[in-house]
Amino acid sequence: MQNSIHPLADCPVSDYLLVLEPHEALRATIMALKQSFAERYECPSAMHSKPHITLLRFMQFNMLESRIVQRLDTLITANPSFVVELENFGSFPTHTIYIEVKTKTQITELVRSLRPVQRLLKFDAEHKPHFITEPHLTVARKLLPWQYEKGWLAFSNSHFNGRFMAQHVLLLRKETGTKKYELVKRFELLNTKRVEPKQANLFF
Repeated sequence: MQNSIHPLADCPVSDYLLVLEPHEALRATIMALKQSFAERYECPSAMHSKPHITLLRFMQFNMLESRIVQRLDTLITANPSFVVELENFGSFPTHTIYIEVKTKTQITELVRSLRPVQRLLKFDAEHKPHFITEPHLTVARKLLPWQYEKGWLAFSNSHFNGRFMAQHVLLLRKETGTKKYELVKRFELLNTKRVEPKQANLFF
């Protein structure tokens, strides 16, 4: 009896992120904040990721990427652009400090609109797609206890305000064994409407 081998077993696998990104000036402001945190609390990893709000993350075979991109394009472009308001800071005790997203409703609606693609994104029983339910913009994560305690003591008493128009969504890819995410596709939020084909009237 032959052992069954998954037909994609030897294919490259990647981690994917679907994100919103602030405009350039706001990204620069947040990067300066992340750099300050990195230097003050000996946390260089805070500088490794560009400012973004994660919508969805998943693992999948690279060869399925074109199908995924095509499906996501249909779902994402049907959504309208919207304003994202950022205000002050929050945390996930005892490991993450982030900027609060004040306007969550349209982000969660956008994430909900992506649910139809989840079967295509499922890698296996242990690696299912993760749809974000609490949008946030990370300053620093995977903190040591002392980094979190001192950092949160300072940030919980600080204020931050920012806003940007979410007009596009980025799909990022990081191949297994690498550290850097690369851009796969930029999807525009176009508020396209699906038009159902009308059935021809054969009787007059």
